[in-house]
Amino acid sequence: MTIQHNKSLKNYNTFGIDVPAERFVAVTTLPELKEVLSAHKNEPIFMLGGGSNMLLTRAVTDLVIHLNLKGISVVSETEDTIQICAMAGENWHEFVQYCIKNNYGGLENMSLIPGNVGTAPIQNIGAYGVELKDTFVSCTAIHIASLSEKTFSKEDCNFGYRNSIFKNEEKGNYSITSVTFQLTKKNHTLHTNYGAIREQLKSQNIEKPTISAISEAVIAIRQSKLPDPAILGNSGSFFKNPVIDTEQFQTFRLQHPGAPFYEVSPTKFKIPAGWLIEQAGFKGKRYGDAGVHKNQALVLVNYGNATGTEIWELALKIQEKVQRQFGIFIEPEVNVF
Repeated sequence: MTIQHNKSLKNYNTFGIDVPAERFVAVTTLPELKEVLSAHKNEPIFMLGGGSNMLLTRAVTDLVIHLNLKGISVVSETEDTIQICAMAGENWHEFVQYCIKNNYGGLENMSLIPGNVGTAPIQNIGAYGVELKDTFVSCTAIHIASLSEKTFSKEDCNFGYRNSIFKNEEKGNYSITSVTFQLTKKNHTLHTNYGAIREQLKSQNIEKPTISAISEAVIAIRQSKLPDPAILGNSGSFFKNPVIDTEQFQTFRLQHPGAPFYEVSPTKFKIPAGWLIEQAGFKGKRYGDAGVHKNQALVLVNYGNATGTEIWELALKIQEKVQRQFGIFIEPEVNVF
């Protein structure tokens, strides 16, 4: 392990923002992680995983620890189910594909989500009607200050919509080192309710989809809408879809009767943030090298040399316009540093 100084983080965040880390170290094993944390016990730490859900607006003065722990193992299995553990540094999409290849069902709707396994619980990632919490069993984590290890159950994590205990009470306190999932080996529960998935399967003349077919459909949909971060810097969905109560929803529907929505509960309704942003006139707009993607208004992009501050200023401009036009506040899904 070598600490590097003034290391550019451009290749370590999917937005491709070029800011320096004053000190940077990569760890590939748990002993290495504990050694670094112990040696820098009284210093602020910046844990870095896949860099897929972050916007860097400044140089990072904290010690950056790039968590690159690898490994996938079986915890237990029955005739019907399997519990499988993935280390934090495993690429999320590659892990999903590994599960599908072995006919383990439950993660297929979350194919092609950028990032690593270790950061997935923080955000409670989700797509096309499925969230991480649906198959999550537990995660192990190291308390950064004390170096003690703890296992968090699903209940401990307090999962919400793109939310968890790791974004709230325990923000910055723990480094997740592995995640365990319970997946099905047969009689898979297939989630094909989203119209886009149904349409994609229909276009391929697939009437009885497999988990592999669903994964391929999701990949095709995402690739048609979302830019590849390796080609065009982005962090996927920049904003959460806002959830509003009945009273606000009724007012909104009167003013915008054609707007799409999803009923979350009898008293809560989700409005697609991408639709709000598009209606506010931002889809495809470019401001210097910061912009809104032409195919999906929910995605902010870096056309090459945008700074994190420029992208954040665009996000604030979008927030303000949507709030003014619809009376709805859209909250960033991306962590801003």
